[in-house]
Amino acid sequence: MSPVTLDCRSETGTFRHAEHDRDPGEGMSAYRSAPQLRDQPIIITGGGTGGHTYPALTTIQALQSVMRQVGTEPRLLWVGVTSGLEARIARENNVPFKAITTGKLRRSPNAKELWQNFTDVFRIPIGIGQAVWTVWRTKPAVVLSTGGFVSVPIGVAAWLFRRPYVMHEQILTLGLANRILSRFATKILVSHPSSVEHLPPRARSRAVVTGNPIRPQVLAGDRERGQKFFGLDPRLPTIAVVGGALGARQVNDLVAAILPDVLPHAQVVHQCGKTTYAQMQQVEANLPPQLRERYRLVEYLGDELPDVYAAADIMVARAGAGTVAELTALGKACILIPLIPTGGDEQRRTARHLADSGAARMLSGDDATPAALRGEVMALLQDPARRERLERSAREHGRPDAADRVVHELLTAARLD
Repeated sequence: MSPVTLDCRSETGTFRHAEHDRDPGEGMSAYRSAPQLRDQPIIITGGGTGGHTYPALTTIQALQSVMRQVGTEPRLLWVGVTSGLEARIARENNVPFKAITTGKLRRSPNAKELWQNFTDVFRIPIGIGQAVWTVWRTKPAVVLSTGGFVSVPIGVAAWLFRRPYVMHEQILTLGLANRILSRFATKILVSHPSSVEHLPPRARSRAVVTGNPIRPQVLAGDRERGQKFFGLDPRLPTIAVVGGALGARQVNDLVAAILPDVLPHAQVVHQCGKTTYAQMQQVEANLPPQLRERYRLVEYLGDELPDVYAAADIMVARAGAGTVAELTALGKACILIPLIPTGGDEQRRTARHLADSGAARMLSGDDATPAALRGEVMALLQDPARRERLERSAREHGRPDAADRVVHELLTAARLD
């Protein structure tokens, strides 16, 4: 789906909003011009964490799909650091990869990080030099960055050589790297209209609301397949608990405390992560046999995650940008327990925004207690209409076609229209 963009005015300035209801056959001018990219490279940069890496990968895959429809393949170069997640993901997906050196500014450093800040001061000029050489040699049609400090030298180099530069921000606020880069970007793609107010005033006219790209597999989950995989009873409501790839000790402790009260009324699929897996196995072993049968404990959810989403009637999760993008795109009834603190406190900001909009329930800080979680879960189990209201509101915030919107803006910035 290719979005049409509308001029929207608010107290924060003028920006463009990608319209939700759009016929897939309209607005394809950028896509029809895509064959011109056959001999023009595209640089993708971003990484360090999954929150920056996977939106880049999803956009790459969407771009490849679009260009295959018009009979060509994009020439891609992913620029990152050797030790970053992006190096492995690029290799696994056969995307050419170029490693550069970069440094990171730690805003609240301890003694060890103070030393790392000092040594990184000498790494940053090296990375900028490598980035300048890479952009000069590659002469990209367009550059896309998805965040992380590796994006900074490439973004600056794109600006120096006047190459079209598109920046994407996944969270409601802006990370430090993207606050720097927003001054140089040709276009600034954000996840939500409220993100615009966090941009420098002069940058707001270049903002476009696209949403956060999510993997297409997430949208293709199957409820019956998820129920069958975990041996779930289709007559019972299902609660799914996810705390991120590594799990979340706070979430696990809260869930462990309420299992005896919740399992008589529902079944639970719980991704607990590696660090507390043995602890949660002991919790499982201590459950009465009739309740233990309704509890499915896993260390990690991989390819089966979309089917778990599809099978879940209630989600209990952290409020990371990727997780929230997936859950709102699917229209799930969620109880969000944000990680505190995080850089810029973005998880709590995101959860608060959804809670204030009626699109999620939130437990944070001193409010995140077993009694509060028990109350929220039981209220949703006992009131299907309340769940449906949350689902409808969550769906209004979701942008399942965000990757296509980003590709449209990327191709448009490449001056192919």
